[in-house]
Amino acid sequence: MLESVSGYFITWTTYGTWLPGDQRGWRLRAKGQKLPEPLLEAWCKEQMKGEAVLLRNEDRITVEEAIRCHCQFRGWDLKAVNARTNHVHVVVVSDKSPQKTRDELKANSTRMLRLQSNSLNVPKTWTAGGDCEVLGNDDELLGAMHYVIDCQSEPVGVSQKP
Repeated sequence: MLESVSGYFITWTTYGTWLPGDQRGWRLRAKGQKLPEPLLEAWCKEQMKGEAVLLRNEDRITVEEAIRCHCQFRGWDLKAVNARTNHVHVVVVSDKSPQKTRDELKANSTRMLRLQSNSLNVPKTWTAGGDCEVLGNDDELLGAMHYVIDCQSEPVGVSQKP
């Protein structure tokens, strides 16, 4: 049994892959889940400053390794990480706010993507912000870890407990 801790379940998307109004539904900051709005989605697509970004397998591996290294450097307890083609999930116990934790992980991932041998060098890698859920007990922490590790398709081979 895990000791009682607070952790964060953090998710962010790659640029242009999940726009406001999206047909799959979407989240409005501080207002929760929203229904599809095709006109809003079309308008947002027109406003994009570049192409939508999809992570290649090598990019996904780089992002996961960047997150592991950053957590180790900061002394954070990384519980689970899973970089998908269009989003990233992280479960972490950190001494920073969830937003600061997310922003540091995103920034370090971007830096490492630009430094890898087959660089992902695009004007915008990620959508602004991301979802930060505070996990207040063991059951929530274990549930988030299970979702990140076991409930995603097509693993790249490193999407496991650190």
